[in-house]
This record gives sequence, C-alpha cells and structure tokens, in this order.
Amino acid sequence: MRGIKALRRTLFRPRTPITRRRIMAGILNFTSLPPVSRPLSRPHKAKIPSSSSRVSVIRSSTEVSETSSTPSSSVKEEPQLGFSAITPPPNFKPPEPKRFSVRPDKVTDVVTASLNLLFRFGTGVFVSGYSVSFVPKNEIPSGQYGLEVFGFIAKESSKLGPRPEKPIEIYEFEGCPFCRKVREIVAVLDLDVLYYPCPRNGPNFRPKVGQMGGKQMFPYMVDPNTGVSMYESDDIIKYLAQKYGDGTVPLSLSLGLLTTLTAGFAMIGRMGKGSIYTKSKMPPQPLEVWAYEASPFCKLVREVLVELELPHILHSCGRGSPKRQELYARVGHFQAPYLEDPNTGVKMFESAEIVEYLRTTYAL
Repeated sequence: MRGIKALRRTLFRPRTPITRRRIMAGILNFTSLPPVSRPLSRPHKAKIPSSSSRVSVIRSSTEVSETSSTPSSSVKEEPQLGFSAITPPPNFKPPEPKRFSVRPDKVTDVVTASLNLLFRFGTGVFVSGYSVSFVPKNEIPSGQYGLEVFGFIAKESSKLGPRPEKPIEIYEFEGCPFCRKVREIVAVLDLDVLYYPCPRNGPNFRPKVGQMGGKQMFPYMVDPNTGVSMYESDDIIKYLAQKYGDGTVPLSLSLGLLTTLTAGFAMIGRMGKGSIYTKSKMPPQPLEVWAYEASPFCKLVREVLVELELPHILHSCGRGSPKRQELYARVGHFQAPYLEDPNTGVKMFESAEIVEYLRTTYAL
C-alpha cells in the first residue's frame, strides 16, 4: 500500500507539462506515427531568421521527432560545421551530351522514375500559360533554342507572373508526396528555388527546420523576398500561385486528398529513393542544377542530391520556360538535367554520369 501511495505521489504531484508528457510516454510506450499519417499544423507567418542564424551557415544538430516542438529555451548554440575540401574525381572529364539516349544500365531507373508522368498527368512538364507554334527550320535564327520536329521548329512560350528577386528557399525531401506537390507548382510557375534537402537522419537541415518553425514537418518554405515562412503544402502552393503566378492553382494540384494520393503513387516505382541520408561532405557553396520535376532523368539526379544532403539552386526549366533559351545561349546546348558545381568548377550534362560524379565527389 505504501508503494502504491508513493507511486501516486510521483505521478500526480504538480509537474511541468513537458515532464508529465515524458512520464506518460514512458508508461504507455508510444511511438511516432509514419510521416503521411501525422496531422498537419496550420500555416503561419514567421520572421525570417537573421543572417547569423540562417542556414547559409550550416550547423550540426541532434535528430528529434518530426512533429515535436522545439522549445526556444532548449535550443543551444551549436558548433559550426566544418567544410571539407571538395575536389573532382581524378582524371574526371565531363561526358558529351547525348540527346534522347538512356545508358543501358539505367533503363530500369528511368522507367520507374517515369511513373510520375502517368499518375500525375504530366503536372510539372509545362510552364504556366504554355503555348507552341511550328515554324520552318530556316526561319529560326542561329543561337535560338527550339525543338526540331520533322523539319519544323517548335517555338514554345509561356505567360509568367512576377519573378522573385531572390530564390525561394524550400526544405523538403524526395520521398514525400506533400513535398512533391510543392515541387510541381515550382515547375509550373518556373521559379528558381534554393532547396535544402532534409532526408531522414540528415544532420543539418532537418533539425534546422525544427529550430526555425517549431516542428520538423515538411515541406517548409521561406520566402526571403517577403519575410513569409510556412508549413502545409496546399498553403505553400496557394501562396506561390498568388505571389508569383496569376493566382490560379492548376486543377491537378487542387483536388485535395486525390492530389496527395496520386503524388504518393507517382513515387511507388522509386521505393523511397531520395529519402534516407548518406554520409557526405558538405559543400561550401550550393550546387546549381537546371531541371524540372516531371523529367525522369532529373528525378534520378535530385534523389542523389537529397540523399547526400547537398543544398542546390534548382533553375526550373519545364517546357515553355525562357530558361531553356538562357541555358542554350550559355553553353550552346539545352538538355536537362545540367549541373554546375561551383565548388569544383565541373559543368556537365547526362543524368547517369552526374549521379556518379556526385557520389564520387561528396559521399563519404
């Protein structure tokens, strides 16, 4: 009887809410729910962290539950993560781009990465306001990008909204259907985005989201142009469409649960690729990639960028994007994906070779 009374006093005496939760969690032995089944919090606006605490200075942190709040009193100043010397592989030479070709050992990867075109009805292939006209090849001036079809050139154009001065910042990872929805609106609006990959067990950006927004929940968007930051994929989509488009959300992104389900089905073939952290070197500068969400070749490169937790600026360049002409004028060729690594000076096409380069250069 004395033992029972002592236990009662231990359990029911006044304690802080955090202590009570810990006691009850220990008694009931709760485990966290899978990410898709977790409830989503409402969006909020938050002041952008100062330059001293922004993730441009990358710091290491301890992994915590995806949905657990991080009290401000428990956030400690962490040691700055040291950058390793980054060098390209020995005797590395970028491959010559090969149009419409698949390396034999990558056929299965390309096929499984193409399922998104079926389940997502091609969302992210075309830029907002896309239109095309066909003109004879001899009417197109040299130096102008165009897709040749049976002796004609397809002149593609689009109608874009206001352009952000600074890249939108998005914290996300590949194997998340909610993150995929946001990447699709990025492609539709033809935005440049600074992606901070947050794979499971990633030591840098996943914990940082908990510090900035209070939860490790993804995607998380920061717009340095307006000072707005928010969770919730649907609210991020509406915000981006209103701020950098004509306010219209594409039908394929406005079907609620059906949109999320099909976004999940689109990733079945990849079996969680791009979701789990692979130990890597942290680059001093973000990599730059020309790519777009619906391309299976771009998907394979993005998966590795996320697994290696490599921050990268993605120049979205779906069909109708003016950035296709920009890249064509810059390097004399257009093909996606295209990688520029400012840390090594490497510039290259070809998804299979880009994947090998990233793993050889950055994986530990």
